[in-house]
Amino acid sequence: MSLAAVATADQFVDLAGLLESCEVGGFRADFVSWGHYRPEYWRNYWHSHSFHEVCLAYAGEGRFNSGPTEYDVAAGDVFLARPGDVHEIESSRSSPLGIAFWGFTFRAVSAGGGTGWWSGLTRPDGPVVSTAVGGLPAVVAALAREAATPQSGYSESLAAFGTALVLDTARAFALDEDLSVEPIVRDRGPVVVEAMQRHLLDNLARPVTVREVAAAVHLSERHAERLFQTVTGASLMSTLRRMRLELAAQLLLDHTLTVTYVARACGYSDVRPFSTAFKRHYGRTPGEFRRTGGTSFV
Repeated sequence: MSLAAVATADQFVDLAGLLESCEVGGFRADFVSWGHYRPEYWRNYWHSHSFHEVCLAYAGEGRFNSGPTEYDVAAGDVFLARPGDVHEIESSRSSPLGIAFWGFTFRAVSAGGGTGWWSGLTRPDGPVVSTAVGGLPAVVAALAREAATPQSGYSESLAAFGTALVLDTARAFALDEDLSVEPIVRDRGPVVVEAMQRHLLDNLARPVTVREVAAAVHLSERHAERLFQTVTGASLMSTLRRMRLELAAQLLLDHTLTVTYVARACGYSDVRPFSTAFKRHYGRTPGEFRRTGGTSFV
């Protein structure tokens, strides 16, 4: 989402009292301030905070002074004053600076160590200006929309967006080496097979083909069948038959259901082939299975 969306998020300041805290990755953030400076000349003079204050520039340009260092900032920059940092911001007169800002305390609530995304907030000597805004514009705009017209579930929604806000803020100021992780190597085979199994279960009462199942997971018939066989040790159609007969065994225990109904609910158009398949699998006809309550006697 573009910075333009932030510029129209006038209700962002109204998050006060709506979003107070969130927890992420063993850290707790308590929000203490929200707001906007519209793109017109302004200056907030030298000051410091006991919390992290973050500014996302969405229009114009200006300067951000942090201690002895002066930074030129413009739309697309995000800049940070850590607790105790003496700083000031001044908008350009010719191209006024517009910002959204938020402030929060940040502390660990569970044991942890090393470095990661959180070092962008915990590292006292880290960068204070970044162009790595990531999802911040979208999160800010989403928070504003949710606060402007609260609906049922708004507190859960705001908490989720608040977590994303803290995470993306920290990432913006973390060093590259703190953000790097080992490449994720995923074996998607079991996930795809699970999707095929779910498709079979969801369609036990209707005709099913290998082509249909393969299409549901965007594979060729040959690839889908081979993958399914490799992961489960059985073919798609034999698995479908087993699932249908297992369902039939459950339904037969309900004496209000006729055998004809059970057969059709399990994908058989006629009782005769159903009975044949059921006896082959369970060693008893559906009627015998029902009379013994699904048990067998030696």
